[in-house]
Amino acid sequence: MRSMDRPILVVEDEEDIRTLLLHQIRREGLSVRGASTGPEALEMAKRLMPSLILLDLMLPGLPGTEVCRRLKADPVTSEIPIIILSARGEEIDRVVGFEVGADDYVTKPFSSRELMLRVRAVLRRAPVPGGDEEVPGVLERGSIRLDPTSYRVDVAGQEISLTVTEFRLLLTLARKPGRVFSRGQLLQEVWDMPPDLQTRTVDTHIKRLREKLGEGAPHIETVRGVGYRFEVEPREGEEEE
Repeated sequence: MRSMDRPILVVEDEEDIRTLLLHQIRREGLSVRGASTGPEALEMAKRLMPSLILLDLMLPGLPGTEVCRRLKADPVTSEIPIIILSARGEEIDRVVGFEVGADDYVTKPFSSRELMLRVRAVLRRAPVPGGDEEVPGVLERGSIRLDPTSYRVDVAGQEISLTVTEFRLLLTLARKPGRVFSRGQLLQEVWDMPPDLQTRTVDTHIKRLREKLGEGAPHIETVRGVGYRFEVEPREGEEEE
């Protein structure tokens, strides 16, 4: 089933806001369902496999950050894109949201137009399960093959599952093999966050990405004190930070 064919899941405990969001999304011609608690969000996410989750942070039963963390840690739901909705607009709150795996972060109050633009953008980037069409722009770097249109990644011929953010991180590095990206540059290009932000977001995602790449992990090399680079022919014995 294509991403656009699956419903969007709105997780918001305030009924008036949830009703408004459901109405706005239906007006766009998209299927949508609603949940009001953290546990309900987890159950519905696994049952419906939504194309996207709009997730409030302040939820009864389980906070939104924990819901996001659990969904991204579960192989069954890890690829579902998540946009966090929060009244907390401070930089540290955005950092926490991205560190637990969110794909985007929207601060309340937001306009209907802005939110739907974000929704459409994330849906366009979402992986296409089972997509097998050949498209231009496929990258082959050593043992890794990336398809930017279907968001598919193969390592030594075996397909692996990455989140949207993990894919964007890998693609950013792989598009310019040999180039060293600082953590600040990656924060800007992948997360659209300030380059001077003090956060472990990049390192956390690099660690998860290496774990998923398995034998392809050595392609991502650490340049101590600087950042990371992609090497088509990785050096033996390269140490990770």
